[in-house]
Amino acid sequence: MKTLITVFAALTTIGLAGTVQAFCGFYVARADTSLYNEASQVVLVRDGKRTVITMANDFEGDVEDFAMVIPVPTFIERGQINVADRAIIEHLDAYTSPRLVEYFDPDPCQRYLYDRREFSSALPSVVAEDEVAKSARSKGVTIEASYAVGEYDILILSAEQSDGLIAWLNENGYRIPDGAEKVVGSYLKQDMRFFVAKVNLEAQAKSGYSYLRPIQVAYESSKFMLPIRLGTLNAKAEQELYVYALTRTGRVETTNYRTVKLPSNVEVPVFVKDEFADFYRNMFERQTAANGKRAVFLEYAWDMAWCDPCAADPLSADELRKLGVFWVGNSGGSKLAPQPAQDVFVTRLHVRYDREHFPEDLVFQETGDRQNFQGRYIVRYPFAGKASCDISDYEQLVRDRQNREAEQLANLTGWDLDDIRAKIDFAGDRPQEPEEPWWKRLWN
Repeated sequence: MKTLITVFAALTTIGLAGTVQAFCGFYVARADTSLYNEASQVVLVRDGKRTVITMANDFEGDVEDFAMVIPVPTFIERGQINVADRAIIEHLDAYTSPRLVEYFDPDPCQRYLYDRREFSSALPSVVAEDEVAKSARSKGVTIEASYAVGEYDILILSAEQSDGLIAWLNENGYRIPDGAEKVVGSYLKQDMRFFVAKVNLEAQAKSGYSYLRPIQVAYESSKFMLPIRLGTLNAKAEQELYVYALTRTGRVETTNYRTVKLPSNVEVPVFVKDEFADFYRNMFERQTAANGKRAVFLEYAWDMAWCDPCAADPLSADELRKLGVFWVGNSGGSKLAPQPAQDVFVTRLHVRYDREHFPEDLVFQETGDRQNFQGRYIVRYPFAGKASCDISDYEQLVRDRQNREAEQLANLTGWDLDDIRAKIDFAGDRPQEPEEPWWKRLWN
């Protein structure tokens, strides 16, 4: 009989610091737990000595083939045990998953949009949120509000002049058609604001089979740990474990193993968009080996109030309560006193472990560090429109960038560099579009 074991703490015997990061870009793919056939997920809610743990396994089959062993630190009353909705964990997984985003180069012939520094850097700049607002203000644009609504990231903008607004939108990944200044200007004269949305292609992962609901246990203990040794006793191979820690204070890390940030904010070739799952698996495998198979990897750390770009909406207060975040929506008495979700900071840790390389249980600590981090990978599309000027210098800059992207991809994944380059449509190699006859627009 096949037995899967998930355990929790047997505790008695057993981007810029100080700022938030604004990334923008169009979210197009994510690396969630579905990349691996079998992956255990544990949600740890921690505040002081209070802990609520939610345990789930990627288990499929007859319930007779499943066993869950739960060492507990103290006597557990019935009221301390609950069953949870797996969909909430799937939502948390989607929200915290490493993601792929895309950018589009603006027309290099529009001089006010053309900045050589944008193409000379191997990595995109990470701009603090107040710097984004400052950049907008420099063009006469005011960001009045920002929202994450459903599958859209939304900004409410006002502006003084149409050309400044259009320039800022293009620089921040919005594709505005040529000749829009007059129309935009007419709306600005009417003192109108702009509701600006970017599509978020996230589709919430749903279970396609019958499953055992996750088990939750609430307890108090001075120790903050997760035993994993029982899970290695009958394991025939390395195991994947995801830990989602929800706290008031900030990022969570392990104290008895190194906590390593995965490479992030790396530009990769455009074709990776169609091979993102393979890219991420190979990248994670290579990082695991480079750290001696003894590291715990940070994939996400963020204030639950927002996301940028969003791979899924932040969890609602109701969902957080169901995970055991007892300080949200409850003042401690009998009356509800809803509080904003920004009181919750989420950390996503990913570890591949076995008995040889992880002989000890995982021990955690709250760091108080609220610096935002996400596993984020970028594809950047060269300008593909018809140029109205000589763009040979621009094409050379893009070719240099594409060569750096190829080398970075090879270093991250171990893929063959020549194979990578063979898949890249290098700038300047594509045939030029024939010149449109001058008379086609004569009477149109």
